[in-house]
Amino acid sequence: MSFRTPGGLGRRIPGSRPRLLAPVLITLAVLVALYFVFAGIWTDLLWYRSLGGGFSGVYSKLLWTKVMLFFGGGLLMAAAVAANMIIAYRLRPAYRPVSVEQQGLERYRNAIDPHRRLAAIGLLAAIALFTGLSSAGQSGTWLAFMNRTPFGVKDAQFHMDVSFYVFTYPFLRLLLGFLFVMVVLSLLVAVAVHYLYGGLRLQGPGDKASPSARAHLSVLVGSFVLLKAVAYWFDRWGLAFSERGKVTGPSYTDVNAVLPAKTILAAIALICAILFFVNIWRRGMMLPGVGFGLLVLSAILVGGVYPLLIQQFQVKPNELAKESPYIARNIEATRKAYGVDGVQVQDYTASKTLTKDQVDQYGKTLPNVRLLDPMLLSPTFKNDQQLQGFYNFANPLDIDRYPNAKGGRDDTLVAVRELTTAPGTAPGWVNEHLTYTHGYGFVSAPGNEVSPERKGPVYNQFGMPQDCQPKDKAGKCSLTVTRPQVYFGERSPQYSIVGDHDELDYPTSAVTRYTGNGGVPLGSFVNRLLYATKFKDRNILLSGSVSDRSRILYDRSPRDRVQKAAPWLTVDSDPYPVAADGRLVWVLDGYTTSSGFPYSERLNLQETTLDSNSERPSGVKQTGGDVNYIRNSVKATVDAYDGTVTLYTWDESDPILKTWKKAFPGTVKDKGELKTAYKGELYPHLRYPADIFKVQRGILSRYHVTDAQSLYSGQDNWQIPDDPTSNGGTEPPYYLTIQMPPGKGQTKIGDPGFSLTTTYQAKNGTNLTGYLAVDSVPESGQYGQLRLLKVPREVAINSPGQMQNAFKGNPTVASSLNRPAGSTTQVVYGNLLTIPFGGGFLYVEPVYQQSTSPPQFPLLGSVLVSFGDKIGFAPTFSEALQQVLSGGGKVPPTEGSGDTPAQPTAPSAGIQALIDDVNNAYKEAQTALKNQDLTAYAAAQKKLGEAIQKLVAAQNAQKTGTPATTPSTPASTEPPTAPTTSASPSATPS
Repeated sequence: MSFRTPGGLGRRIPGSRPRLLAPVLITLAVLVALYFVFAGIWTDLLWYRSLGGGFSGVYSKLLWTKVMLFFGGGLLMAAAVAANMIIAYRLRPAYRPVSVEQQGLERYRNAIDPHRRLAAIGLLAAIALFTGLSSAGQSGTWLAFMNRTPFGVKDAQFHMDVSFYVFTYPFLRLLLGFLFVMVVLSLLVAVAVHYLYGGLRLQGPGDKASPSARAHLSVLVGSFVLLKAVAYWFDRWGLAFSERGKVTGPSYTDVNAVLPAKTILAAIALICAILFFVNIWRRGMMLPGVGFGLLVLSAILVGGVYPLLIQQFQVKPNELAKESPYIARNIEATRKAYGVDGVQVQDYTASKTLTKDQVDQYGKTLPNVRLLDPMLLSPTFKNDQQLQGFYNFANPLDIDRYPNAKGGRDDTLVAVRELTTAPGTAPGWVNEHLTYTHGYGFVSAPGNEVSPERKGPVYNQFGMPQDCQPKDKAGKCSLTVTRPQVYFGERSPQYSIVGDHDELDYPTSAVTRYTGNGGVPLGSFVNRLLYATKFKDRNILLSGSVSDRSRILYDRSPRDRVQKAAPWLTVDSDPYPVAADGRLVWVLDGYTTSSGFPYSERLNLQETTLDSNSERPSGVKQTGGDVNYIRNSVKATVDAYDGTVTLYTWDESDPILKTWKKAFPGTVKDKGELKTAYKGELYPHLRYPADIFKVQRGILSRYHVTDAQSLYSGQDNWQIPDDPTSNGGTEPPYYLTIQMPPGKGQTKIGDPGFSLTTTYQAKNGTNLTGYLAVDSVPESGQYGQLRLLKVPREVAINSPGQMQNAFKGNPTVASSLNRPAGSTTQVVYGNLLTIPFGGGFLYVEPVYQQSTSPPQFPLLGSVLVSFGDKIGFAPTFSEALQQVLSGGGKVPPTEGSGDTPAQPTAPSAGIQALIDDVNNAYKEAQTALKNQDLTAYAAAQKKLGEAIQKLVAAQNAQKTGTPATTPSTPASTEPPTAPTTSASPSATPS
């Protein structure tokens, strides 16, 4: 197209198309960006609506809060900067003296003036955008402040309710930071405008600032200094989180030097701000300059040097006496904030010998000893129950409790058979998203029962279709799962479309169709278009298999669903499945946390919850930063069939939970409704969560002491032992059914109870120093009660690491478990369980065997048991236990062994002599080590290795009937760490 002009025919208007093209492209870019924003917001809203339970209100309230803060913060910041920009421009001098500086600035003024408004709008828009984004990210702080709930507890220094530090103080700091940025940006813009238009000069005679510019800048600088005075006052409250002393909280120096210094500095800053404001009517900057200099000097001397002198010359020479009252405050606050102030501490002089009465009293513990390790048995479940290559099980498996045939409840390994992906032989969009849509079935096996023939789990729930054993006379299962489909699981596909087409239910059955209410309906063209955009998949829009009755399932991980439904919660890293009322339900624990509890010691949530399980390749790590308060305030469920998320109140006294319930009313149900959920069948499966227990055991490693002197000295500090069966990481806590010794006011040992347990050893030491257990039975009336058994220092009890070394170093154990080069099997050590028993500690460790080449799945090969100085080693738990408890009473029957303990046989003279050689060499090595004679120690180590080789060769020869030959590789390169005793009756104690 051409445009005719009077000057000629057919001439184009220069630049017409570029001028038209640029606005069109910008408009299209804005529309595309708005479309993607709308797609994200609308699909998120539809997802929240699909949860049910009023969770769409959570999203809408968060969204509107962010919008309000975005526009409120952005517009307020832009308005303040714009106001100061306009003031500075209007206060420009009418006359500017001629100088080289002004001549140079004149060129910039001529270039900027034609585009002044556009440049100002662009700058203000950028300021508003970045400020709005930053403000919108503080929606949680705003909502917590607006709905704050008192704790009813006051801090020891300022006597303010703890809610001030948890909810109000963070908001005040946020507001103060916003005002600081506002003043600084306004000051920078004002200086730039004043300089550009001559109000400020660097060259030339006379005043360097016009009276108007001086007054304007004095107000802004005075405002900055006034805010600094407020900041100094706020810093006084911030001392509640001081790290200056030995512990968190105000130290002697903070209270006696820093606190008055902050008050003095606040007063000086206030006076300095007044001097700047007075300077509006004065000429010159001397008076405010002197005030500002005084403020800087005071900050250095009063705020820095004075506290340093107090710390160096008053506190350090007599630190314990000075800091004791403040350490005592920290102990009280820390124990309260982490919920360990009610721990029952008991001195436990662990015995190494057993009497018949002790064995009888603790006999109920033995049938509940778990021989199946949930960290190792996932491959075995997969081998036995996978059934098709596109199913798999979680690794690790989960631990729960289910009824047994005798009316009791067994610790049970549980898992659901989850879909991984469509089989490799049937790829394609239809198979991946429409046909293979869900997992199938619940699999469970008692942890204390092992098949005598297979040496593997004995499954109670298994198979496809779902089956069970044992059954009653009518052929019915005690536990029936009528909805075994798993549409929402830990390993579900990214998204699936269901509801109007056939899906594969399980390989040998007819197909099924989804009839639940989970997911988002795809009934409209708009919804299909938006989800095609969200997943970048045009098939959602174009496929003929997607109809008005179709539903799209996504964000299917139980943990992700609860976290999105309640973003104010920290969700436990280990969801577990429960079979209740014929359905499969995921149970999760939610924590309310804060880093604002005054005087409480802070820790990093992710680092504290790491252990050998979470650090494995398949492990799940907890998220989160520093906290100094935590409560298990919520129990959550996610239905595996329809994805329904339900939150229940658990800790009804938690002020943080009350705050968020006010912010999002109706989203958290009452605790009473949890007891009747799923016809009451869910409640007995609740358990004490592992992540909060890891936090509490970490705190109790230091804060099991309650006097300031002990905490200060650190002599009684403990640590979590390293996992002796793993290559790295601390020992994880274990769910066990145990009998704890009689507590305060008790005379009898109670019945076995399901507990979460852990051990301690001395800091930088090796012996066992403590044992922590928490009641995990919700119906017991003692749920959540922490009990800590403290082992006196003078009693030398093996820690798990020492016990593992003793097991491996035992000659009989070493000769049986060490595999020669080229062996087709390998030994895998299961979890080393520590169980209070008979006034001491019973150690039990299952030992598995698996192939060295795929497929690898562990099967129980033998069991290691120890009490005191005795070690038992046998193919079954009953046999190993008999060796340890012989002479201490009759061994109670244990479930799952399926056999009778073997009778001991006397060792041959030759074998006994070799065992004596091993023990003698070990003693020589220990003596040399005590005498610090490294040469003698090395010689004894070599002698010990040779003795073990000879013993291994002799025992192998005795088994096979061939002449003894020394193996080419040592049977064990690790000497025992304690005098060994017989792993079987073929050896005698050294």
